[in-house]
Amino acid sequence: MVHLSLNLLKYYHRGFVCIRFALGGCTNRPFYKIVAAHNKRARDGKYLEQLGSYDPMPNIFNEKLVSLNLDRVKYWLGCGAQMTKPVSKLLGLSGFFPLHPMTVTGAERFHKEQALKAQVASQEEPTSVSEDEQPIA
Repeated sequence: MVHLSLNLLKYYHRGFVCIRFALGGCTNRPFYKIVAAHNKRARDGKYLEQLGSYDPMPNIFNEKLVSLNLDRVKYWLGCGAQMTKPVSKLLGLSGFFPLHPMTVTGAERFHKEQALKAQVASQEEPTSVSEDEQPIA
């Protein structure tokens, strides 16, 4: 059995700081705050600092809105904060980090599906000639 000193045991049970989403909004209308919080806290519970916001629902211009305080994100990462996968993907898309590998894979799959749908639609489209365009023989 491993015996931990009192200081190490305190540090082990205390957890660490992570940068994650905190859910807000209402039913069928999510809204996320990007927060720095202790990993042992509830998802929507008390947090140390709000670092930004993310609205995943497209607006009238088909845009998903994100606001970030990159200086504070750098500060918390310098303090040793861990990031969750969704936040790291979002920061990768914003250009703060390299793109997450699953983001690239998902985009490739999407483009392949769109190309396949376009190909199937072009094959199914019948080529009909109207009476005005028929050649006179």
